[in-house]
Amino acid sequence: MNEKSREYFASLNGGHPPAGLEPPLTAVWHGLRQDWNLAHSIVQDHDDADSAWVHAWLHRIEGDLGNAGYWYRRAGKPAATGDTRKEGEAIAHSLLGD
Repeated sequence: MNEKSREYFASLNGGHPPAGLEPPLTAVWHGLRQDWNLAHSIVQDHDDADSAWVHAWLHRIEGDLGNAGYWYRRAGKPAATGDTRKEGEAIAHSLLGD
């Protein structure tokens, strides 16, 4: 785990995400803190693959698997299964360069 990742995950216990994060990472941060509405509002305004990946994860959390599948395809990622918390953490690690 790199230093940026350590800072990111440690900040989940605080009140604010680290400064300077790209929108998809900010959205994952809020999603991991169970503020899915804010996370969704962040990524829905972005049209890049990373935002689509986060968007897919958020729809999966909601149980909207059809919509999640659409966003996974937009992101170029396979539809995930299993624990959604672990998926969010894996997305964050990937976006942080781990």
